[in-house]
Amino acid sequence: MLPTRFNFTGFGTPLGNQVFDDAKRLQDAFQVFNALSENLTQSYLDLEAQVARLNEELAAARSERLKTLAEKEILANRLQLLLKTLPGGVVVIDDCGLIIEHNPVAGLFLGEPLVGRFWRGVLDALPIVENPHQRRLSDGKTISLTLSPLGDEPGQIVLLTDVTEMRSLQEWADHQRRLSALGEMVASLAHQVRTPLAAALLYASHLSKSDLDGSQRSKFGTKLTERLHYLERQVNDMLTFARMGTFAKAQFSISELFTKLTENCEPSMQGKSIRFRTINRFADDCLHGNGDALLGVLINLVNNAVDAIAEKGSVAVVASQPEPHWLEISVSDDGPGISEEIRARIFEPFFTTRTNGTGLGLAIAEYVVKAHLGRIWCESSPDRGSTFRIQLPLKQGGTPLPADLSSRPAYTGEHDAAN
Repeated sequence: MLPTRFNFTGFGTPLGNQVFDDAKRLQDAFQVFNALSENLTQSYLDLEAQVARLNEELAAARSERLKTLAEKEILANRLQLLLKTLPGGVVVIDDCGLIIEHNPVAGLFLGEPLVGRFWRGVLDALPIVENPHQRRLSDGKTISLTLSPLGDEPGQIVLLTDVTEMRSLQEWADHQRRLSALGEMVASLAHQVRTPLAAALLYASHLSKSDLDGSQRSKFGTKLTERLHYLERQVNDMLTFARMGTFAKAQFSISELFTKLTENCEPSMQGKSIRFRTINRFADDCLHGNGDALLGVLINLVNNAVDAIAEKGSVAVVASQPEPHWLEISVSDDGPGISEEIRARIFEPFFTTRTNGTGLGLAIAEYVVKAHLGRIWCESSPDRGSTFRIQLPLKQGGTPLPADLSSRPAYTGEHDAAN
């Protein structure tokens, strides 16, 4: 009997099929694992390369950043050195108006300490010279102000420039122009001087006659005096115009100035119904300047007002202090006023609307006021009178440039002259 053959593979049975399927799945899983492993390895290699590249870029950026910081530090040091050696002052102001930084020159100009102070308060303590962008320092120097924004940051930067020398050169050039104009004036006014001189000689010859009675002698004497005074004014105008800007300055009293003004102006109002008043509302009676030159300015303004009024009206001269650092003297009348066209030219040398005028009175007045670091202007309109205002800067702290403030009581008296 032949032995029975057994099939050990079992693949044809359900159990064999199950084993085959498991082996197949295991094989597939190994293939998937190998593929994932290869992908992970490649991703790791790519990531490692990217990290290396990022490290290189970071190192380059860091090197560039350090280089930029070094350049900025060098630039900052240069700017700091520039600010220290700059001949002008630099002040930085924040959006609240407080000074947050400045260079040494600004400290020398404005006085230490500055940081933490309000810029407006520092600026208001400096008298204005001609315009608000030029201020007078306590040592007599003149500085020019230039303001600029801080770009995207809130606040401003102020540049202070010493323009003292430039102003001196400008004043010298103005003086040379005045001398040139003086030569032209002497030639143009020769006939004006000759006419009153001839009249004065004629009146003098009449006075030498022995048959004159008392009334005629008095009449010719008055005429002679008028002509001589006219000649004196002509000569004084020429001399004052020639030497403008060279005034000596000293302390003088406002009340005494007004007293002299009344004494000089009252005679010109004799026989006229003009009320003349001087009122001093200035908190201090002491001023530093050239009293005679300012007196001449006021006399000229009052005489112009009297001529404008003619026979009846009023003239008032008032001293006041409308602002803490300014003295104002106004000369007002209720005359016919001045048109805008004439008012625009009244301070020009040799411009006049009077037949016997030299055109120098108001030009001299403007030069005198400017020599005191002040300003003068006219407010007028037809049929409403005229007011000439003179503003002179005051300096706090007892420094006599341009004014010496003390604690004397205010002078409030009035002088009346009605005829």
